[in-house]
Amino acid sequence: MLTRLLTSAAALSLTAGMAFAEYKLTILHTNDFHSRFEPINKYDSGCGDEDNAEGKCFGGSARLVTAVEEARGRAENSILVDGGDQFQGSLFYTYYKGKVAAEFMNKLGYNAMTVGNHEFDDGPEVLRGFIDSVDFPVLMSNADIADEELLTDKIKKSTVIEVGGEKIGLIGLTPIDTDELASPGPNISFSDPVPAVQAEVDKLTGEGVNKIIVLSHSGYGVDQRVAQETTGVDVIVGGHSNTYLSNTSDKAAGPYPTVVNGVQIVQAYAYGKFLGELNVTFDDDGNVVSAAGEPLIMDNTVTEDQAALDRIAELAVPLDEIRNKVVASSADAIEGDRAVCRVQECQMGNLVADAMLARVADQGVKIAIANSGGLRASIDPGDVTMGEVLTVLPFQNTLSTFEISGQGVIDALENGVSQVEEVKGRFPQVAGLTFTWDPAVAPNEGRIAEVMVADGDGFVPIDPAATYLVVTNNYVRNGGDGYKMFSGDDKNAYDFGPDLADVTAEYLAENAPYTPYLDGRIKQK
Repeated sequence: MLTRLLTSAAALSLTAGMAFAEYKLTILHTNDFHSRFEPINKYDSGCGDEDNAEGKCFGGSARLVTAVEEARGRAENSILVDGGDQFQGSLFYTYYKGKVAAEFMNKLGYNAMTVGNHEFDDGPEVLRGFIDSVDFPVLMSNADIADEELLTDKIKKSTVIEVGGEKIGLIGLTPIDTDELASPGPNISFSDPVPAVQAEVDKLTGEGVNKIIVLSHSGYGVDQRVAQETTGVDVIVGGHSNTYLSNTSDKAAGPYPTVVNGVQIVQAYAYGKFLGELNVTFDDDGNVVSAAGEPLIMDNTVTEDQAALDRIAELAVPLDEIRNKVVASSADAIEGDRAVCRVQECQMGNLVADAMLARVADQGVKIAIANSGGLRASIDPGDVTMGEVLTVLPFQNTLSTFEISGQGVIDALENGVSQVEEVKGRFPQVAGLTFTWDPAVAPNEGRIAEVMVADGDGFVPIDPAATYLVVTNNYVRNGGDGYKMFSGDDKNAYDFGPDLADVTAEYLAENAPYTPYLDGRIKQK
């Protein structure tokens, strides 16, 4: 009898222990890689071999290969996921489209990714080719793709993977305004992330999955809203806003992880400069017991994998002649950081807008408006190569000229400053005009307080009833970044001008050495 009682007690003890069994998962993550297969410098632009040898470079796929392998080695269980925007940003994408991204994501062994807006830059066709080439699911829960034959049954809203004997649910999110940010085509519609995520959470929990991670290319602010307004999500791996979260840096936008409503939110800046590493412990019911980590900087302390280096060098051969050509020089660094250009006048914005206007001024064009989302990097001092210009302006946009009323220009600027708080790419960089805006006024309720147009050697108030000739890029002219007032067939538009990168390179050459500057053309009230 005593033996039986002892056996029963042992069984009860074991059962109790099992009820509180902990499951540890390391979530390795990247976001907004933007085709930076080669190392970057401190300006997020290309970094040469000499500087790399001197330890001045960051990132690159060869470092990621090493870092991921080492992180997996110290983890009990691990996954590698991506928060979107692998596409666009360097000549590798311009030349190869999604093929190199697919190759290296397969090599790194990703478990899943979400669709970023830039995955639609070349329409559903290029995205479909990428999906067909990767060994992992590509996710997007808040889009209706039923009418897009190229993607139907190719993109899942969510998926379940098994790691260390436990089921992990993964859900994808894409920006609700992707139709304004990229070229998804007419057959796809996007919806609010909260109900989309909740629907997938309910589906997964109904299948017995109690550990759920959202891969969200929606921005740090939206991620916090999703965390607050949904139930059942454990972790959100973010992207889109290029947010640096950290517990050690005073440059961080928030802690890593940022906890909202019990949900652990992480993001790892952009361009492969960091590898996110979040260590999560779940209890037996799938609740997060603890979560800790820090983005790992991919600096010269991370050894570059030789096989990856060799492959990248091989892929770079056709690109070298284009990008190594020195086209100009700059007397100083040209600031193009998104954190600056998307909220105020910036040096790169002035350069690009000036270059656009100079190119078409002889056609009677008076105003240039450039979307800051089209500016993707800074340029360092000294020689400027075509590769650097293409890193700043990678989208192969062409100059577009058109006619619009003064009121239309005012409306465009109003749109441009409507999302400053979210640091969105529609913020307007301008030439040929100055404007003052008031952040105290609600978006789209009259933030634009004053607009002055160049006239001879000075400026005069814009005339809402007058017609002005304007230059922008073809993406904005056709309604991108919310500039719907520029689109339509009634503008006497010409959308097929020279490539914006070529225009900017030629302007830099004509003004070499170029001196970056600010002149107060954009003011806050």
